[in-house]
Amino acid sequence: MTLDRVVPGRRVLTVEIVIVLLLSLGQSAIYAVVSLIAKLTAGKPLSQQAAVLNASQSPRPYLDLTYQLLGIIFDLVPVALALYLLMRDRINVRQTLGLTASRPGFDVGWGALLAACIGIPGLLLVYVAQLLGLNARIIPAALNPVWWAVPVLILSAIQNAILEEVIVVGYLITRLKSMSLPLGWIVVASAVLRGSYHLYQGFGAFVGNAVMGVVFALFFLRFKRVMPLIVAHSLLDITAFVGYQLLPHSWLTWI
Repeated sequence: MTLDRVVPGRRVLTVEIVIVLLLSLGQSAIYAVVSLIAKLTAGKPLSQQAAVLNASQSPRPYLDLTYQLLGIIFDLVPVALALYLLMRDRINVRQTLGLTASRPGFDVGWGALLAACIGIPGLLLVYVAQLLGLNARIIPAALNPVWWAVPVLILSAIQNAILEEVIVVGYLITRLKSMSLPLGWIVVASAVLRGSYHLYQGFGAFVGNAVMGVVFALFFLRFKRVMPLIVAHSLLDITAFVGYQLLPHSWLTWI
């Protein structure tokens, strides 16, 4: 005997989405808005302030490593929750979200293409936004020079990619579609959410990530796979994090 798929009502789904987001990237968006307000009221131009990613948590190397790894692990818990809630309603997440390794060529190929098409214009946008005073100076990595810095930055990049693409694209779009919202509004909701939790970096980061959100949402709606998006996002973040960590700081004075 097969079980019928359970379709929760709109109110239940709305509450569920709010809870999932407040435990993950919605919470980050709120903190990002507060951080931006703090920067704008700090008494000096936004472009003269810094937004630091991947900062050290302790001067003691192995305690810092412990904190970094725990942060990566616990930041993935909302992903597990989102996938569990979909599976609870008998939604096949492997099929619906494209969370499989069955098409590696497609995933890597499209991921690399998306990363190139978004990464190069994104760097230019960051540079222009900072020149215009619309963005803080972004420091992608600020770990101490220890042997485990690069592996941890790679893990952090992959964790960011999984968290954002599964929740902001796969989970959110799937849930909003089940609520019969217009596709245009679904794309806007996903894109604005992606931009909002980058506001701590400035207005340029919001615009750039919102545009990226539109592209990624449309890609998912067309191909029903988040794996290429995870690949693309991982490549972008690995390049930024590891590149900043390894390149001489004299080369990065323009950032």
